[in-house]
Amino acid sequence: MLFLTTGTWVVVADGAKALLLENTGTAEAPQLRVVEKMAIDNPPTREQGTDQPGRMDGPGPAPRSAMEQTDFHRLAEEGFARDLAADLGARLEAGEMKRLVLAAPPQMLGSLRAAMGPALAGAVVAELPKTLTGHPTSEIARIVADHLAGMPA
Repeated sequence: MLFLTTGTWVVVADGAKALLLENTGTAEAPQLRVVEKMAIDNPPTREQGTDQPGRMDGPGPAPRSAMEQTDFHRLAEEGFARDLAADLGARLEAGEMKRLVLAAPPQMLGSLRAAMGPALAGAVVAELPKTLTGHPTSEIARIVADHLAGMPA
């Protein structure tokens, strides 16, 4: 069984914002303090790209075909995940944290995992594949503590 011990950081993120929290309470009564809020402006792809995808000539007499449109929204989310992982890695290296719990939608968790170095990946004690960015910190503390209590050590 894992616990949300004092000093454990909880990162609640989605593709456009992140909340870095630290448990200043105890494992029995977690109290999350906001360390930092991060956000990017990431409008939908339709507002970032051109109005129509490009076209490509087919071989020989084949007709022209449309190319898949670049998903600028998704690219921005992946960039945000890389920036967040770099920030967390720097904080780990500076000794600001030792243990980390990640709470994010599955796609964001995958992007974060891909961007993490070995040291940061080793500091992650649990992952919650949930969107918690709209929840108050007291609710996040309860959800994370309940999740950790149900995990094997």
